[in-house]
Amino acid sequence: MRKYILFALMAVAAPTLAQSHKWSLEECISYALEHSISIKQRDLNRQQQEIEVSTAKNSRLPDLNASAGENFSFGRGLTAENTYTNTNTNSTSFSLGTSVPLFTGFRIPRTLELNRLNLEAATADLEKARNDIRMQVAQAYVQILYSMELCDVARRQIEIDSLQVFRLKEMLNNGKASGTQVAQQEATMAQSKLTATQADNDYRLNILALTQLLELPSPEGFSIVRISPDALPLKEIAAGMTPDAIYQEAVGIKPEILAETLRLQGTEKNIDIAKSALYPSLSLSGGVGSNYYKTSGFPAESFGKQLSNNFSQYIGLNLTVPIFNRFATRNSVRTAQLNRENQQMQLENTKKALYKEIQQAYYNAVNSKAKYASSEEALRSNREAFTLMSAKYEYGKANITEFNEAKNNLMKAESDLVRAKYEYLYNHALLSFYRGKELKF
Repeated sequence: MRKYILFALMAVAAPTLAQSHKWSLEECISYALEHSISIKQRDLNRQQQEIEVSTAKNSRLPDLNASAGENFSFGRGLTAENTYTNTNTNSTSFSLGTSVPLFTGFRIPRTLELNRLNLEAATADLEKARNDIRMQVAQAYVQILYSMELCDVARRQIEIDSLQVFRLKEMLNNGKASGTQVAQQEATMAQSKLTATQADNDYRLNILALTQLLELPSPEGFSIVRISPDALPLKEIAAGMTPDAIYQEAVGIKPEILAETLRLQGTEKNIDIAKSALYPSLSLSGGVGSNYYKTSGFPAESFGKQLSNNFSQYIGLNLTVPIFNRFATRNSVRTAQLNRENQQMQLENTKKALYKEIQQAYYNAVNSKAKYASSEEALRSNREAFTLMSAKYEYGKANITEFNEAKNNLMKAESDLVRAKYEYLYNHALLSFYRGKELKF
């Protein structure tokens, strides 16, 4: 009987669902990056900033406007004989004009520089959104792997309990066990089935969480590549890779830091743009035009001849010198300076948040590595204890309660070992990701 129990402990149950295609971590991340709505929104923001850059560039070009007007006048008016009479007049005018900004107090080039910085910041925001999706998918993927292991542990527990129920029933038939013992073991098996049901439910919920990250319409038919914990060797944290050392690498490459740094530079440009209102502005304008005029009761030249005779051209320079605008410019400069100080604090806050994330991942990795070592030792001890207890139980030297306690301790040790290993693998991969490496196990 003992060999059957040991065989049941080493058996691995089949997956909960049968699927035709299993998703790897790389496939999940790639699909999520392509279909994530949040990433698409960030990309739209980036495209909007591209348009703003184009608008700033084109503001240096001359504009061109055409206009046409038709006016009618009724009532008394002064005539050429210096008398008043009721007259009706109508006039038609046409014009075509252009203007070119020659000097705007450096507003145009500074606005262009600002929009370029905003574009770079939006691009960094897009990469930050991609990194967030990568980490969320990896975490959800690991959670599914762990759920699979828990399902296996629960099924092995059911197999052991089933064997014990069968054994006790045989012993009951032979008069070597009581009905109370059989009922007690059946209750234990029922509890094991409940645990397995809960494990299956957790597995399905974790599948649902990942498919929602992938923006899939349904979790039905979805499964991932099963990675055995034994196939994932534990990697040591590189020598000298303290939270401070990792942070020094991350602060120079993480997109969220780059985005806030670019926005800080943008606030400097905003101050310069506000100050540009202190300078005079100069523009060049020019155009052509003509008109037709007709008064009722008086002869008038033809429409075409009047347009030809009245054709005119103009060109001019327009200089505007700001003298006093109710302190609007001064207040605009002050507001831009306050925005710069606020952005400096935002940058520092982002750096601190990144450092806290790295600290958390580092100490989680250290703790899970220590927990894994302890769990290995606990598993060896509990496996030996269960083997001895199985032998004692086989020969009637231990009761079913002692046997179940040893079995439960072994199952818990197995679960703790798997959890510690997956936690360490994820946090170690996370540390490498903060250093700019690909997120993989």
